[in-house]
Amino acid sequence: MTESPASIRLPEPLSHEPPHDAAAFDALCAFVAAHRRLFVLTGAGVSVGSGIPGYRDLNGDWMRAQPIQWQAFRDSEHARRRYWARSMVGWPMLAQAQPNAAHLALAQLGSAGRIGRLVTQNVDGLHQRAGSTDVVELHGSIGDVLCLACGSRHARAAIQTLLLRDNPALAGAGAAASADGDAHLEWDALDVFRVPACPHCGGMLKPDVVFFGENVPRERVAAASNALAAADAMLVVGSSLMVFSGYRFCRWAHQAGMPIAAINIGVTRADALFSLKVQAPCGEALTALAARAVPSASYHR
Repeated sequence: MTESPASIRLPEPLSHEPPHDAAAFDALCAFVAAHRRLFVLTGAGVSVGSGIPGYRDLNGDWMRAQPIQWQAFRDSEHARRRYWARSMVGWPMLAQAQPNAAHLALAQLGSAGRIGRLVTQNVDGLHQRAGSTDVVELHGSIGDVLCLACGSRHARAAIQTLLLRDNPALAGAGAAASADGDAHLEWDALDVFRVPACPHCGGMLKPDVVFFGENVPRERVAAASNALAAADAMLVVGSSLMVFSGYRFCRWAHQAGMPIAAINIGVTRADALFSLKVQAPCGEALTALAARAVPSASYHR
């Protein structure tokens, strides 16, 4: 086993210099200036600068085994043990992560009235911690845990305390971080791992996130689709859009004749639908964009 992950500190704000592709960046600034009601959809690439690994490589392929499926979590005690053991080791990294320059720039653009609605596929809560408000979290929040029996809600930090108490053999263990609080941990003693139960009723606990194979709650889809209908353009940031829950908004925007721009390194499922694509790190591009779109904006630490 390796040492526990180190805490992640808030990075210094990036340079306000535009990305290397000046023409594409100028086109992005013009795009934002021309559309005052942006529907912004963000993905894992936004949080990479906070030390949270993404899911996919530049070709849109998985960089590791696919995340747990909802049916497996629900039906298999072994699958639940494996999930919670990996989460017990990986979640502290996510809990310690701080907003990066991309989150801060989007918060600044929102405060300046340049964003109609921010919708995210991320579950880390970093947009809100950076100052963005009224965020639609399509896939939920890793900071909360739900009881599937009684419906009670618990803080993930409280469940971590139970995990550490009941599984001392893994306390202090470390493993390579993976996306969304997971860890590259394969432990040969899963048969003795104790899965946390609801403190209120003893029922099955599930993180308040949408697992693969599970549907996004209708009210979140409705909130996001209503925001899209009220927008005059769409901006995708840091998402390969390989998951349909995000890609569908690009399809809907395209069908409505709405222009779509993207900031993303690598292939996306919606490349053919974009009016403009800037291939640059999210923090770099958004920091420079905010500096030009909101000249008076400054970072607050």
